[in-house]
Amino acid sequence: MRKTNYGNVNQRLDDAAKAKRALLEAFKARPGLDDAEVAARRAERIAIAEARDARQAAKRAEREAELERARQAREAEAAAKAAEQQAAAAARVANARKRPSLTAILASHEAAKAARKVGR
Repeated sequence: MRKTNYGNVNQRLDDAAKAKRALLEAFKARPGLDDAEVAARRAERIAIAEARDARQAAKRAEREAELERARQAREAEAAAKAAEQQAAAAARVANARKRPSLTAILASHEAAKAARKVGR
């Protein structure tokens, strides 16, 4: 950087005032809010924001639909599992009815034992 060598304070203050005036002129030279170019840029930004909002809403709806499908799949799987368990329980009950009871097995065992003892 170049170092400016000021001879006195007044010269430094004048340079600072000139820089302020240059900034103020640059600010005043900017187009106003009613300028066509500014209005076009604002309309473009608004259109971009609306398109972004629409994309976000579509993504949100898709995400919610996916969550709903997953929930329905879980419910269907749980219902199928419950039906399978109920069918298995019914099969166990039916199978238990087909088998002889424990008392009948013990009675036949005792009868066979008694028959063996009689034959001695």
